[in-house]
Amino acid sequence: MSPFRLLTVIKKEFLHIRRDPIYLTLLLILPSFILILYGYALNFDVKHLPLAVVDYDQSQYSRQVVEKVTASEYFDLKYNLKDSREIDPLLNLDLIRLAIVIPVDFSRTILAGRTPEIQIIIDGSNSSSASTGLGYLNAILQQYTIGLNLSFMERAGLSGESLPLENRSRVWYNPELKSSKFLVPGLMAFILMIIIVLATSLSIVREKEKGTMEQLLLSPLRPPELILGKIIPYLILSLIGAHLVLLTGWLLFGVAIKGNYFLLLLILLLFLFCGLSQGLLISAVANSQQVAFMMAGLSTLLPTFVLSGFVFPIQNMPHLIQLVTYIIPARYFLVGLRSIILKGVGIKAFYADVLFLMSYALIMSLISWRRLSQSLSR
Repeated sequence: MSPFRLLTVIKKEFLHIRRDPIYLTLLLILPSFILILYGYALNFDVKHLPLAVVDYDQSQYSRQVVEKVTASEYFDLKYNLKDSREIDPLLNLDLIRLAIVIPVDFSRTILAGRTPEIQIIIDGSNSSSASTGLGYLNAILQQYTIGLNLSFMERAGLSGESLPLENRSRVWYNPELKSSKFLVPGLMAFILMIIIVLATSLSIVREKEKGTMEQLLLSPLRPPELILGKIIPYLILSLIGAHLVLLTGWLLFGVAIKGNYFLLLLILLLFLFCGLSQGLLISAVANSQQVAFMMAGLSTLLPTFVLSGFVFPIQNMPHLIQLVTYIIPARYFLVGLRSIILKGVGIKAFYADVLFLMSYALIMSLISWRRLSQSLSR
């Protein structure tokens, strides 16, 4: 292999990328743009749920319940209703997500030392927000109940008594429980996988489609020099694009790298090699840019989004689907990425995923290299 010929191909590819603004945009600008778009659009935080209240009691205690619920950022009181029959039309029109009905004997039941009941009606069409909102509401009502019990105990002269259990929660790695800190590393894997596979496959298929591949093969270039010369520029630009994504995530979403940067760079390089190998394999099979585009999209978009653990937990999937996720490189990359960025831990926490990623990169590189070399030698 001649270093001079290899550098010539690399220079040629960089010149082509510089003259083609689409490729430059695809590799450098588009990843950050997609991160901004999806980072703000994908949000699992459930806040400001529209709420309706039917207060038949109209007492001090019922008003305290409403004040406790609406004092949080999770619920916005939209309607104070007179009759519970008004709830159904509001739910049907999607004007509210949940409603609270306080019975007429609410305060009398409390003062009598009995347990009152409150009816909660919730829109379950969106199960995720419904279950989260119901959890928030139950927690608020439970805190109110504990406070009420303590106040009654003090009035009865039992101020020295305490509750049998008091829990104090402490959230690590993401104290604000912001979904963006969970999603941004996943978006990075999602974006990079699509971009690197698409750009690599199209770069070689373009030469085939325009008929310039035959001219390159008639030159003194050897297939390994041509392949390396094609993928090295995209590897370099993908690394730059990945760092722009990291910078964007830090500036806009506050997702900073807590762990070792060089360890992050290692798993990033392994992941990019996986994408490059997949792109080479597609370019060996496809004969047109349209076919390469479709194959790159189908093999990266849905698998990375659905089967990598980016959004949906793998352990909640059926066993057969979980077996399929083992051939998705983004699965291993995401574990390492979130461990380094969010937790700041070392390689001991995810060394198995690094080994899987290395194995995948090696096997896919050998397969794609051999397949493409055979296609170029014909």
